[in-house]
Amino acid sequence: MQNTIISVTDLKKTYGSFEAVKGISFDVFEGEIFGLLGPNGAGKSTTLEIIETLREKTSGKVMVDGLDLDKAADGIKKIIGVQLQTSGYYPGLNLVELIQLFSGLYNRNTDAKELLHLVNLEDKAKNKFKELSGGQKQRFSIATTLINQPKIIFLDEPTTGLDPQARRNLWGLIKDIRSKGTTVIITTHYMDEAEQLCDRIAIMDEGKIIALASPDKMIDDLVATGFERPKQVKAANLEDVFIQLTGKDIREE
Repeated sequence: MQNTIISVTDLKKTYGSFEAVKGISFDVFEGEIFGLLGPNGAGKSTTLEIIETLREKTSGKVMVDGLDLDKAADGIKKIIGVQLQTSGYYPGLNLVELIQLFSGLYNRNTDAKELLHLVNLEDKAKNKFKELSGGQKQRFSIATTLINQPKIIFLDEPTTGLDPQARRNLWGLIKDIRSKGTTVIITTHYMDEAEQLCDRIAIMDEGKIIALASPDKMIDDLVATGFERPKQVKAANLEDVFIQLTGKDIREE
């Protein structure tokens, strides 16, 4: 039986008369990659920001690893890592110095070189953040979420703007983080990414969860309705061609 690490019950968020989140409920299991998907304005970012203690809820109950958001928000902050779409870092510090700075804020002793090795950036240890390519910046941003050795990390559209090679290498990093026991919550607008990475996904629209299951289950349910793609599905796609032709090694701009 899987252990529940996040439990959301009848969560609501309103802004005056506008309901951004309309009484949603879902659980996240320990050690899974859970995707929260939906079009812009669906309420997914608001939902995650509430769980991350970054935004106040209107009503409902949120439990994170047994901690009640209403009573132990500070405790929740200590066991989560949050990677946002855009991150700002002190421009004068190199990557090792930035990790040491964050480690001090968390009151942790962190081996900066080991952490950079985990995200394949050990050769960039003396570089400043602004000197990194797009893929490198995303990998470093994820590295900073791991400094406090969190039980749960939140990744907000982590591969937006990356080329196919960088995307797939980041997928490998996310899977590796999960394999070490960390629960991963991810948002993405790339459905192939969600299908590749997520054990289960919840799809939100207009403030409500309209589906929650594994990607395979959702696809099978759609096929069972008689749905057929207008174009025959091939054994590979154009991204596979690109990766095969250009190689799978990480290349930086």
